[in-house]
Amino acid sequence: MMNLRKLTIAAAGTALVLGATACGTQGTTNGSPQQAPAQTAAPAADGNSGADAYGNGADSGSGAAAGTASGPLAVRDDAELGRLVTDAAGFTLYRFDKDTADPSSSACAGDCAKAWPPVPASATKSGGVDAAKTGSVKRADGTEQLTIAGWPVYRFAKDTAPGQTNGQGVGGTWFAVTPDGKKAGVKEAAEPLPALSLADDAKLGKIIRDGKGRTLYRFTKDTAWPMKSNCEGACLEKWRPAKLVDLNDVEGIDPKKLITYTRSDGTKQLTIDCWPLYWFTGDKTPGDTNGQGVGGTWFAVTANGKLAK
Repeated sequence: MMNLRKLTIAAAGTALVLGATACGTQGTTNGSPQQAPAQTAAPAADGNSGADAYGNGADSGSGAAAGTASGPLAVRDDAELGRLVTDAAGFTLYRFDKDTADPSSSACAGDCAKAWPPVPASATKSGGVDAAKTGSVKRADGTEQLTIAGWPVYRFAKDTAPGQTNGQGVGGTWFAVTPDGKKAGVKEAAEPLPALSLADDAKLGKIIRDGKGRTLYRFTKDTAWPMKSNCEGACLEKWRPAKLVDLNDVEGIDPKKLITYTRSDGTKQLTIDCWPLYWFTGDKTPGDTNGQGVGGTWFAVTANGKLAK
């Protein structure tokens, strides 16, 4: 009979006021469960014990693999989930929504760590995952757990063969992990844009966009001194005045350059360096620049209020 050994893994688990400036007219205001060790068996000399490559074997009662193969990580293209990370033996690795990535922290301990064995950082190499994305977090027992983009990663005991993804979506909190630490198979909501920021356009360089990702434009028939819009009537059907923004939610643009313009109908329009700003109804998706150069009078705008050409 082969000798047995135990592997114990446990863990604790404003809007601001738009300032007045001299633009020739006015500047107005805007406004844990009990910890328990998971037993695993060392591999037999004949290699038929069902143990994995670094000494963690299958649970004799359930047949569920409890360990994670040592060696380099790999990336697999799953037909349903897309790109995901596996251990060296091809078993899917997972992340847990109740953990945190910044700072890295594991909330899976005790019985949870039996069902979801933490991947030891000491037994793995970055392999197919960018080494800059991998790291480790110290668990309560002092062992180091592998992280990807800060997220602690785990195996699932009910994945009994390479390629399985039985842990996907369990409890609405467990998901296969992608090479960049995201949840595989889940379309995550994009991070909201600032109210005003810069887009890096391949042709025009860095140009101003609003919080919906729409390119903002200037009209060369307007004037900055005195500050005046010459887009009226039918013009406004295609070129909509940009709304005022929260100056605390501006990125890459000097808030001091953002001034309020009161239009002839009393509505407020955002300006930069005293030039009125607009968005174009002909831009259908975020990042479009279909208004660039229209009529030789409409142009996207740089961070300092200049025309992008």
